[in-house]
Amino acid sequence: MTQIAMLLRPLRAARVYALSLIAYVGMSVSGVAETQLVFGTYAADKPTETVRQFKPFLSFLERELAVMLDEPVTIKMKISKEYSDSIDQLASGAVDFARFGPASYVTVKIKNQDTQIIAIESKGGKKRFKGVIAVHIDSPLTSLADLSNLRFAFGDELSTIGRYLAQSELLEAGISGQDLSQFEYLGRHDLVGTAVGNGSFDAGALKESTFKKLVKKGVPIRALVKFDNVTKPWIASSQMSPQILNAMQAIMLDPKNLDEMKSIAKNGFLAGSDADYDLIRKAMARSENF
Repeated sequence: MTQIAMLLRPLRAARVYALSLIAYVGMSVSGVAETQLVFGTYAADKPTETVRQFKPFLSFLERELAVMLDEPVTIKMKISKEYSDSIDQLASGAVDFARFGPASYVTVKIKNQDTQIIAIESKGGKKRFKGVIAVHIDSPLTSLADLSNLRFAFGDELSTIGRYLAQSELLEAGISGQDLSQFEYLGRHDLVGTAVGNGSFDAGALKESTFKKLVKKGVPIRALVKFDNVTKPWIASSQMSPQILNAMQAIMLDPKNLDEMKSIAKNGFLAGSDADYDLIRKAMARSENF
């Protein structure tokens, strides 16, 4: 190698490095900013049903957020098998926002008090709907007090209807866990209704919408009692920026978007507050005596 070539070698290397750096910076500067969000929930029913239920609304939310934030938005869905996993993910910020049952909201609020309600689902303009304690259609039972020494199916151990509210109702009727011959937590609401219908349990707790679907499919169950529950909240993690939170609230609370929201919330959304869930806190405290 000539002396001149040896002198030019570091200059060429520096030039290559400089060009590479310019290309890298150019890609960063010209790249389009993008907001990426993760939506979390748990499979209270079949996972495929959960995807079918949420996908249209999340796609709509992507489009509307992109307009309001003036940048592309993508929303990925994370479905947990266990309520507790989904709760931990929101509390830690592993997911950005979630749709939970009321008891899960109360629990995540204990784990991270800075989580915030985006909006709560409306049921005909109201914040309450019904849970059901169902029995076989041919069951002779007429009241909860008749369940003494019988078998009861609960949902998930962290379920609002499937555990806390149902146990509160049973305690009100004088029935505790010791008064039942057997009780189990079956997880999903549809599994509870099916188990009661096939005679594996004498009674079970499930949400009214799942109860109606099962009856329509021919599962032989009837409602023994119904009780109040608060509609589901949509919750932002403590790490969500105020800009995105405010944009979500504006979209979800706008009446003109009702048609787009029907797949997930038939009557749209309402502004919610932490105090709306005091009913649930009381039921959860009472169920500790079950």
